[in-house]
Amino acid sequence: MIYGNLEGIKNSYINELEELYNIKVPKKEFITEEIISVMCKITELINREVSISINRKGDILGISVGNAESVELPVIDIKEKSLSGVRVVHTHPSGNSHLSVIDISALLKLKLDVMAAIGVKDGKAKDISLGFCGVYENNLVVEKKYNNTIEEILRFDYLDKVHYIEETLKSSEIKEVEEEKAILVSTDSEEMLDELEELAFACNVTVVYKVLQKKSKIEAATFIGSGKAEEISLLRQVYDANVIIFDDELSGAQVKNLESIIGAKVIDRTTLILDIFARRAKTREAKIQVELAQLKYRSARLLGLGVVMSRTGAGIGTRGPGEKKLEIDKRKIRENIHDLNKELEKIRKNRSVQREKRNKANMPKISLVGYTNAGKSTLRNLLAIKYAKDSTLNKENVFAENMLFATLDVTTRAIELKDRRIAALTDTVGFVRKLPHDLVAAFKSTLEEVTYSDLLLHVVDGSSDAVFEQIKAVEEVLVELNANDKPQILVINKIDIIDEDQVSKLEEKFNYLPIVKISAKNEINIENLMEKITEVIPSTMRKVEYLIPYTDSSAVSYIHRTSIVEEEEYLEDGTRIVATVDEEVFNKTTNYIKK
Repeated sequence: MIYGNLEGIKNSYINELEELYNIKVPKKEFITEEIISVMCKITELINREVSISINRKGDILGISVGNAESVELPVIDIKEKSLSGVRVVHTHPSGNSHLSVIDISALLKLKLDVMAAIGVKDGKAKDISLGFCGVYENNLVVEKKYNNTIEEILRFDYLDKVHYIEETLKSSEIKEVEEEKAILVSTDSEEMLDELEELAFACNVTVVYKVLQKKSKIEAATFIGSGKAEEISLLRQVYDANVIIFDDELSGAQVKNLESIIGAKVIDRTTLILDIFARRAKTREAKIQVELAQLKYRSARLLGLGVVMSRTGAGIGTRGPGEKKLEIDKRKIRENIHDLNKELEKIRKNRSVQREKRNKANMPKISLVGYTNAGKSTLRNLLAIKYAKDSTLNKENVFAENMLFATLDVTTRAIELKDRRIAALTDTVGFVRKLPHDLVAAFKSTLEEVTYSDLLLHVVDGSSDAVFEQIKAVEEVLVELNANDKPQILVINKIDIIDEDQVSKLEEKFNYLPIVKISAKNEINIENLMEKITEVIPSTMRKVEYLIPYTDSSAVSYIHRTSIVEEEEYLEDGTRIVATVDEEVFNKTTNYIKK
């Protein structure tokens, strides 16, 4: 099978490449003249890179076709203190055999035996350049052997070199860690860079440097301009970074161009957020939603993505329930999206049934909304425990941690309000600025709980310097969900660490909303919040006076169990009770209402 970009290539060319699988390279030889000849011929005809991967037995593991500058590599097993046992030979249609930064990055990342590039001119091999892994001061480095003739390569005993490298690896103290070290790039503000750093932290990525470039016009090819990209390439080497994260959404072509210049994996904010969601998803519904968002995002970028889609291994942008191989075509992706939407529709119907049951029970619905890491989950856990009905006491808490998107899976718990009504409290996924549209669309079935709510508790991190921008971001998502007209309480969290001036500014700007200042972590003003919730949620409760005969003690028990009893006395002809009851209790006890 031939992998990669086969669009527009004649079947006869593909068949000729497939015939190469029948050739076995002699054990001590690097490659055969026949293989080189076919690779160069096809490269000239299609003007695209052709790559083959060969193991030490001389078997061809994979053949791929790329574009003019890059090509997909096979899945390679990476071992500690050892090379992979695979050599990759590929063509450069430009005629320049020098290894590109992507070639070198792949060589070191996958610890290839050899990375070889053939410069192709007029359908023939002009020369061949080789790259090997080396060790310098306990760091893995590249050793280059440029502009070799075909005759030199055919006589080259590469195994001798490979064995020497492996002995060096075994005796060295190279720290082979999976740690990803990132340089962050933004054209927005320092504040957005700081938030991008928090997103990176949520993916266990270490940020080694931040670049802020104010630009009035975005470059179509590289987003930031080739000069700035070359500057970042130097910074990458200085700080030993292996991933570059952009704060804005990049096109597939921009990613490919940037990786060619910088020589490292390039991802954007959307990819980072999708990766976080992939890590956090626990329920089947959440996993489907993440996969759906990933597929939609990647489908438009299949032909452009470089290192992110073509390199194997771990790291941000390469994991999660939505991870797919590059060779999956857009037709297959559309089929997958259709199937996932059908599954989500089933889940949506189940959720709708549950919602109907709550409606029949006249249960008010409260949703916690807010910017990610504002403290929603901490507040939800506190309310669910402190004001729980007996049936919810054994329910698990949701994960609450000081990081972005700590909570992804939506949970609903029953709580008891101050007037004894039972309400359904739902925690939702946190919002964020520049939240990918595909992600909002994919999570509609979850976020629609917000649209059916009787009250929104908009939890904000009052201690954040960007609190006003965060509130605006949440309001924009609520508008997209058609839920911006719902009754709201602005819950200013972390009151114990907020500057008083900040509180005053928030109260002044949002004076049209009920405001409660709390600390969910330290349980400050939680009673006040519950009183405000009880006050704001529309109530069908009414005060009623009953006279219940002593012969019907079960009615007295029922009212005590379901209502707020304000007065009770024992008279000659029965028990007099003044109670605040809901509509259901009122309808069931009309016979005992005192005339």
